Parts: sequence; C-alpha cells; structure tokens
Amino acid sequence: MTDYRTLRVALLGAGAVGSQVAGLLLRHGDELADRAGARLELAGIAVRSLDAPRDVDLPRELFTTDAESLIVGSDIVIELMGGIEPAREYILHALNSGADVVTANKALLDTHGPEIFEAADQVGASVYYEAAAAGAIPIIRPLRDSLAGDRVRRIMGIVNGTTNYILDRMDTEGADFADVLAQAQALGYAEADPTADIEGYDAAQKAAILASLAFHTAVPLEAVHREGITGVDAAMIDAATHAGYVVKLLAVCERIEDAAADGPREAISVRVYPALVPRSHPLASVHGANNAVFVEAEAAGSLMFYGAGAGGVQTASAVLGDVVSAARHHIAGGVGVGESTRANLPIVPIGHVTTRYQITLEVDDRTGVLATVANTLSEGRVSIATVEQTVIDAPETTAGGEAPASEIPMARLVIGTHKALEQDLSDTVDKLAASGVVERVVSVLRVEGD
Repeated sequence: MTDYRTLRVALLGAGAVGSQVAGLLLRHGDELADRAGARLELAGIAVRSLDAPRDVDLPRELFTTDAESLIVGSDIVIELMGGIEPAREYILHALNSGADVVTANKALLDTHGPEIFEAADQVGASVYYEAAAAGAIPIIRPLRDSLAGDRVRRIMGIVNGTTNYILDRMDTEGADFADVLAQAQALGYAEADPTADIEGYDAAQKAAILASLAFHTAVPLEAVHREGITGVDAAMIDAATHAGYVVKLLAVCERIEDAAADGPREAISVRVYPALVPRSHPLASVHGANNAVFVEAEAAGSLMFYGAGAGGVQTASAVLGDVVSAARHHIAGGVGVGESTRANLPIVPIGHVTTRYQITLEVDDRTGVLATVANTLSEGRVSIATVEQTVIDAPETTAGGEAPASEIPMARLVIGTHKALEQDLSDTVDKLAASGVVERVVSVLRVEGD
C-alpha cells in the first residue's frame, strides 16, 4: 500500500450531516487517501453534548466538547455545527492556525463571508463550501472555477427541497398546502418550525452565495428580494396548470441593464419568489425534494445541474468532495483558492427588473369592466398578452330570465402580461385593486423561463 502523508481532520458538529461525514471518513479512508494523495485521519469530533443520539455509530473516544483544542494542529477543519457563533469564531481560529476550512454554513457565509475569505487570503488558506448552496449538487466549483473565464448571464434555480416537495405535491395530486407541509415535516423534509423554508429565507441565502460567485460581486443577504410560498393555494395551482405552467419557488440571479442618472449601467438582480415556469422548461420536471440550478452563460450556453438538495448522506458527499480538494491543496502547497468579488456590480431592487406577470382578478361580470381593466393596464405601461374570463358565481335568474338587481354575477379574469418594468407592474396591480371594478386580486405570479 502507498505510504501517504497523514493529514489531521477536525470535525465540528455531528448532526445529520456531520455524523455521515465522520462515518464515511472512517469507512472509506483508503479510497479517499488514493484520491487525495494523503491519508485523512479523523482527529476528533467537537460536539455540544457527548451523550446526544447520533445517526451513525461512531467511536466514543473521538468525541470532545473542547473544539478549540481540537482545531489546533489540524490540517483541515470541517464546520457542520451551523449557526453564527461560535461557528464564526472557530473558523477564524482554524484559518489563523493554518488549516483549510470546509463548511456547509450558508447563513454564516452570507453574514460574515467577506471577513472569513479575507482571513483565508491573509494566510494563504482556502475555504470550501460546495454543500452550502444546493446540497449534493456540484454548483459552487462550476461557478467558481469552470465558468470563471465565461460571463454568466443568468441563474435560475430550485434550491430548496422542502418547498419543491410541497409545490410538486400540490401540482401533481391537488393536495392542500397545510396537509403537504405536515407530511413534509413527518418525512423530515421540513423542520418543526418550517419558516426558513416556506418563507424563502433558506433559498435567499443560497441565492446570495450563487450570485456572489457568478457575478464576482459580494451580495449581502439583505440585497436579495424574498417572497415565500405561504400564499400559494389550490386555485393558483389550477390556474397555472390551465395556462400550461407549474409553480416553483425560484432563486433568480441575473445581469441586467439598469437605467441610471448618467445613462444605462450593468447591474445585477437577486430575488426569490414563487413563479410560473412553462411545463416545457427543464425546471418544470424537477419533482419531489430535488433541486436544480439552470445557468445561462455567454459562451457555454445553457447548463443544468440536478440532484438531491438535502439529506445527510447526500450533503456529506459534497462535504467530502471539498475535503479531498483541501487535502490536494495541502499536498501541492501554494496559495489557497481565493474568492473573486472585485467586479463590484451594483445590486438593484426588484422594481428595476423587467418581468412578466400573470394576474388573476375577481370582478363584477358586467359591461365595461374588462375595458376599465384594460385601460388601467395601458395607463400603467403594461401590455396585455393573454386574457381569459370565466363566470364563477352566476346568480339564479327570475322567470323572465333576468338576474335580480341586487345580485351581480362574478367573473374571474386571468391576465397574462408582456414584459414590463416590475415597478410599473406592481403599481398597476395596486391601481386595479383600487379601481372599483375589481372585487379581489386573487393572485399575482411572475413568469420565468419562457
């Protein structure tokens, strides 16, 4: 057997992902040594409680509550404990001790990424975070390395498995939102408190990471426009199906030409919201709790990355890929992999984006209503692409065939717009709601991918 150099690996956290990483390191040590060119010795596992239950049976002597002592002398530190502190403190300690760091902590990277990457640059270390954006899907390296010489125009992705599972069940089975959410929690796809998933916070964190890499610009979490899926109901799913769409929670990151006081400028938009995706688009066929990221690059064209977006062993795969990369860096020596965020493109609010809407309205079914709606849209610089009207509440007529004067029939209008400035579209919807002819704005969904 080849006599490899040994690298000490410290693991911080032994939850669903951490315990799987430890188990794989111990079981496949010889294979990983052949791939990395170094033997990876699991020096220890820092945890908050020595007696907490684990998903994998691991040697008890590996566990410690003294993370700082474990970090000292380690060549690679894997941070899978989550949260901001003490994870941030431990990562900085590891970098300053000369170790490379592997993490899946998207929240930490979004809030303290610049500080962490600067610390790594100062000592020539590397921070690897393939598992932070889309679970097992390899997307970080393609954006950071493979496409570094290209010009990424747009990223559109399903990056949260919980919401995709919920919306997919609502679409394919006609299930109710609350019922599917409960099932997702029972299956372990959703946490007991699902807010981070269903309100779009998790997807927004991942969008910020992807946009930072794709556009070489630091994107803070607060610059990401975020909407969740709690307002999506069966009527919206049915309307989408009838129009040839499927509803997906999308992370959209794109370069745009933005109007500025001194002329057009290149800028970027980063946003997360439920959107209508044509059923012919590859993202429409992403089912269950899977994730997919669709990248449009100037030279490479359209690329799609698909796979499991969550799960302990799946995410552990991405983590171990980073560990092998870190080991190879140690063996080869030299300066670590740095972050490229020097483009400093301005990040514009969502009102500056050009998009399309599908607007569903409930209106009185009487003469002049459709003309009023059309005029309001025209005055708002919004052009109608499609319109469909359905009577939804026709009152009983009298013997003479007339409806009582007090009972006006109701109709549902589903209006598809051409592309327009988001601010114009939003303002126009507000005007429709206050127009006097619209009883209720049922839903407003953006259209992406057509």
